[in-house]
Amino acid sequence: MTQNDDLASTTKASKLEPQKLDKMQTIESDTTPTKEEKQHPMLKLALEIGPLLVFFFGNLRGEWLVERFPALSAIGGPLLVATALFMVATVASLIVSKIVFKHLPVMPFVSGVVVLVFGSLSIWLQDETFIKMKPTIVNTLFGVTLLVGLAFGKSLLGYVFNAAFQLDEAGWKKLTFRWGIFFLFLAVINEVVWRNFSDEVWINFKVWGTMPITIIFTLAQMPLIMRHTVQAPEAEAEK
Repeated sequence: MTQNDDLASTTKASKLEPQKLDKMQTIESDTTPTKEEKQHPMLKLALEIGPLLVFFFGNLRGEWLVERFPALSAIGGPLLVATALFMVATVASLIVSKIVFKHLPVMPFVSGVVVLVFGSLSIWLQDETFIKMKPTIVNTLFGVTLLVGLAFGKSLLGYVFNAAFQLDEAGWKKLTFRWGIFFLFLAVINEVVWRNFSDEVWINFKVWGTMPITIIFTLAQMPLIMRHTVQAPEAEAEK
């Protein structure tokens, strides 16, 4: 009787083990860069910052664009014209990402949805407040998501930086916490700037201020990344 029980337990365990293995492999594959991401890292970066540069150009040259294309005057002032171009560039970026990388990256996708919603509201209501609040909403959403995910034992940052870094579990947790706090910091700073300064100052800060701050913050994480980087196994021959 005891031997039968042991045999049954062993059989049950052997059935569960492949399921656990599959789950582990799935989790690992979620944070492993795809073949396409490895082949086109600069394209991925360009697709993420491209719409922002279009937004900056649209506001900088908004009056010139309206003169060249009078139909744009129906949209509104330079900032709203820039918002419309931002929306178009964001959609184009997501489409290219889907075609080239075979999936939609999490952060640009979420940001894109917010851009489309708040951009549409800004143009429809002729109120620039909505598009100005977009960075606040997006950064707060990212920050809270990362920190809440971390509270539940999920290092969600691995889904975002999977093409750039391969870290151990402790490294992803530390990096996720730091980025969660950083996103909340960006949300607060955006609120301070757009509520207290001109549109020009806000746009310049959004493009030329937020980017350097983010780069500096990213570089400051390199010691942590170096300590927790894991050596990727030899890539399997892909045919």
